[in-house]
Amino acid sequence: MRTDARRHHDPEIRGFASDNYAGAHPEILAALALANGGHQVAYGEDDYTAHLQFVMRSHFGPDAQAFPVFNGTGSNVVALQALTDRWGAVICAETAHINVDECGAPERVGGLKLLTVPTEDGKLTPDLIDRQAWGWDDEHRAMPQVVSIAQNTELGTVYTVDEIRAICDHAHERGMKVHLDGARIANAAASLDVPMRSFTNVAGVDIVSFGGTKNGMLFGEAVVVVNPDAGRAMKHLRKLSMQLASKMRFVSVQLEALLARDLWLRNARQANAMARRLADGVREVDGVKILYPVQANAVFARLPHDVSERLQKRYRFYFWDEAVGDVRWMCSYDTTEEDVDGFVAALKEEMGKA
Repeated sequence: MRTDARRHHDPEIRGFASDNYAGAHPEILAALALANGGHQVAYGEDDYTAHLQFVMRSHFGPDAQAFPVFNGTGSNVVALQALTDRWGAVICAETAHINVDECGAPERVGGLKLLTVPTEDGKLTPDLIDRQAWGWDDEHRAMPQVVSIAQNTELGTVYTVDEIRAICDHAHERGMKVHLDGARIANAAASLDVPMRSFTNVAGVDIVSFGGTKNGMLFGEAVVVVNPDAGRAMKHLRKLSMQLASKMRFVSVQLEALLARDLWLRNARQANAMARRLADGVREVDGVKILYPVQANAVFARLPHDVSERLQKRYRFYFWDEAVGDVRWMCSYDTTEEDVDGFVAALKEEMGKA
């Protein structure tokens, strides 16, 4: 029986649940079409992956080497494996994505131990790192070998360049490497109005999980080794972790389209601007409290549980801590002023009912 492809969703529906909900940017789709012709060598020996190396070096320094992968969890697992021994451990914030939202993959698949630290705003500091940075010679304890930070954090906060430099200096002085989970690295750079290199290779970060899917790509991320000494056996680790794409050109060409010019920055600036607009609108609503500084494309808020439940029937978004009524609202590169204003109006209406 023949079936024809057809649209199964209403393209006018918008939400604030995740920047993963957005479709692929038209320039990304055009790049995929450009790469889709003829034959190219598989498993990364294609012209697009080769050219991607030059593009990545323009952002992350002359020694950077990019290893495209399928997804963010995969990029984190591969990167952390490259930095740790079998007895190694990773220090991270308690709220870090690798700890909360990756189904234990760093520990079960990567075979490493996470040493978590509670934070007020999702950001580590040298003092907080020292809560777990000890016991290197104790055979009864997993050895701290890596500090993992997220830029921006899971709470939407952004490290300054100086804060990351201080973390890198502190970690390196203790013989540890630094991993940066950059699922939303473009949003952080747009927020700080600095190049990505300023808080990665220049600041001392050793390896980066570069995120593209949340910033307009269809699929795919990359592990970017910025310190050549930190990329042990990356090719083998990527394959072992089931992150080696056979038709890698279709990941690489998206990364190239995102990074070769300014698409990454345009997309991030739009998402950040809409989050600021959303926060400004929400501040005018009595009974709603914004929980963290709005520094990228996320707004965390607290409001009555029943209001959130009614509002969720009109716009998709997630509870962050349902027990106390905390929610997260995310903006994406295709969020518009009309989307934000419509949501704020709906919020005011539902709060009025409360």
